[in-house]
Amino acid sequence: MTTTSVLTLHTAIGSYGHHAALKDGSLKLDRIGFNFEDVSPITTAFRRMCRNLDFDISEMAITTYLTAKTYGKAFTAIPIFPVRGFAHNAAVGNTKAGVNGPKDLEGKKAGVRAYTVTTGVWARGILASEYGVDLNKVTWVLADEEHVDDFHKDAPPNAQYQLGADLGKMLAEGELAAGIGVGRVESPDVKPVIPNAGAAAKAYYTDKGIYPINHTVVVKNELLEAHPWLAGALFEAFKESKEKWLASASDEDKKKVGADFIEGDPLPIGIANNRKALETIAGFAYDQKITKQRYTPEDMFAKGTLNLS
Repeated sequence: MTTTSVLTLHTAIGSYGHHAALKDGSLKLDRIGFNFEDVSPITTAFRRMCRNLDFDISEMAITTYLTAKTYGKAFTAIPIFPVRGFAHNAAVGNTKAGVNGPKDLEGKKAGVRAYTVTTGVWARGILASEYGVDLNKVTWVLADEEHVDDFHKDAPPNAQYQLGADLGKMLAEGELAAGIGVGRVESPDVKPVIPNAGAAAKAYYTDKGIYPINHTVVVKNELLEAHPWLAGALFEAFKESKEKWLASASDEDKKKVGADFIEGDPLPIGIANNRKALETIAGFAYDQKITKQRYTPEDMFAKGTLNLS
């Protein structure tokens, strides 16, 4: 009688309902075991993975992954997308600094935590593609290092790092005219750049069929190469965990991970179910000078997962 050895993988993923069956061990896998490290917030795992390869498997923001791929980091994604969200409400502007709509950003300074942060990439891309904003005419003030530190030397000239800056305070005081993802700002002068952002997000989804992806899951290349079955097995494990959650989750819980207007599965996986969103974020990353080529979805994911859904 032969026994199959279990491959135990050091893993950092968020504690979401759709990961619960993996993390609590109720989903039994024949060949894979997980050694979960509790990393909170999960975003700190992204930097550790990009800089030190600290995990066998890690959740990762999609544009952090595209940046890492550009600089040859030794991991590859599988088309699992644990976090999604529309970025139409992420951009806010100070009306006293002259920002009353998207085009008013041109010629001004806008704060973002880091240039490659996914919410910023989505928001800038939407401002450019939907509202005609020339992103090259905005000075992007950045308060944190990039997860992929190689990027700093190639950052565009209109990206200015002021590490440790309080972007919310700078925005409230008018030192910045706008900000993306800077958190709650207590000022009556700070208002959304895109009016009726919720309705705009719904129209974007209805018209274009794009449901923005924020996070994916990456696996060390050395493991994918040593175990050709692993990428597909991991995809199926994440899929089964999500399906267990969908079977019992309330409609309210499902809306919390998606949006009120998303019907059916709030977390679709696989390339076929997400091609437009993947092509769009890859295009935004290229247009914003984050990647050096425009990646296709097939470029982005492990070969054993390209046809899975």
